[in-house]
Parts: sequence; structure tokens; C-alpha cells
Amino acid sequence: MAKASVATILILIIVVIPSAYLFVLTVKALKKFISSTDIRREKSDIKKTLGETLREHRIKCNMTQEFVAESLGVSRQAVSKWENGTSDPSTSNLIAAAKLYGTTVEELIRNI
Repeated sequence: MAKASVATILILIIVVIPSAYLFVLTVKALKKFISSTDIRREKSDIKKTLGETLREHRIKCNMTQEFVAESLGVSRQAVSKWENGTSDPSTSNLIAAAKLYGTTVEELIRNI
């Protein structure tokens, strides 16, 4: 009978207690992850490229890449490359794009 009690205690110590501790740690980690949703969303907003920002402003203004290209005196492919991050607009084109979108250059590059 004493051997059974010792075996039960050993099983309790070796299996049950570490499992319970692991469960508590998992619950704490999940709580922390769930409560960080706003922070993760904010970080994803902050980590935008210039191309993403340019695309967002163009779409917000209901403009096509072709219209932007004609207005700035560049090719549609150049606007596409800016938005895809393949290339960056020159300073003068960035200023012109900001004026076209009704915003400032600072606003375009703030979250980069």
C-alpha cells in the first residue's frame, strides 16, 4: 500500500504539477497576446512603405495610376513601380504627388 502511495505521489510530481504549470503559462501568454491586438494593429500601420502610402492616397482620392502619371508627367509604369516599391519617386515627383493628393510630403513619409 505504501508503494502505491509513493508511486502516486511520484506521478503527481512528475506529470500533473508540470502540466498544470504549463497550462497556467499558456493561459497567461494567450491573455497577453489577445490584449496586444491594438498594439499589433498600430505597429502594422506604422510599418508602411512609401509605395503603400502612395497607393492608399491615390485610392482615397479615386485616381487611377494613369491619371496620376499624366498629372505628374511620368509613365504609368513609373507610378506602378513607386507603389510596388521597385523604385522611389524623385523629390520633385514626391512633392508633386503630395500636392496632387492634397497632402504634404511629411504626411507621405511620416510612417516609413
